[in-house]
Amino acid sequence: MRAIFMGKSKRSAVGALEHLLERGWEVPAVVAPAPDPSAAPEQRLDLAAERHGLALVTDDDLYASIGELGEVDLVLSFLFWKRIRRPLIELPRLGCINFHPAPLPDMRGIGGYNVAILEGWDQWGVSAHQVDEEFDTGDLVQVDRFPIDPDRETAFSLALQSQERLLATFRSVVDRALAGEELPRTPQGDGRYVTRAEFEELRRVRPDDTPERLARRIRAFWHPPYDGATLEVAGQVVTVMDAGLLQETAAAYRNAGLFP
Repeated sequence: MRAIFMGKSKRSAVGALEHLLERGWEVPAVVAPAPDPSAAPEQRLDLAAERHGLALVTDDDLYASIGELGEVDLVLSFLFWKRIRRPLIELPRLGCINFHPAPLPDMRGIGGYNVAILEGWDQWGVSAHQVDEEFDTGDLVQVDRFPIDPDRETAFSLALQSQERLLATFRSVVDRALAGEELPRTPQGDGRYVTRAEFEELRRVRPDDTPERLARRIRAFWHPPYDGATLEVAGQVVTVMDAGLLQETAAAYRNAGLFP
């Protein structure tokens, strides 16, 4: 079986590629981000591909060489950040499948972790779906849901849980394909999509936020190294943190051996 793999530099994406190879899949091409020196080596998808002697290509290279790829069973998108287009969608025999770190159709696009915490959801999930030409709207292959505590989670802690779950979903789907099972295709119906403008508005701290709402907004957007809940001060946008997150950050420094 042959699969093209497209993904971000995340530990879960590296684990997904490693699983394919352990199961004996042939991977003729890997699309990975440009080398990022700020990422840990175990997060670097490009390094994992090089370690296994796999061809690293850009998505532009992939589209340009469609006719030279031969028979492909699956195109697998794991946290891949760009829209996938025809003819790549139509190339694989079994489908082009995206692994999305949110439940579908509940939460498409960006901002899923943040919205779930901000709105107090008590359940979250991850999804595998067939790719069409829109973001996160194709037929569902598998959705795995799990309980969360929105009064304790941060965006960072929910991302850690979700990517572990997403890797498990990936293993399940590709193993089913390898076993010759027909993969389900369930239409999604209507869903929710958060735009970039809506996302930026949600992270903004309001003067009328109650203490409880402020605390939830801070946790909902806490995902270092990205900007968190924001406040404009003296013309500059700053990230807001509370005492609990400050102590958590101090503990991380101590555990890394960084202290006076």
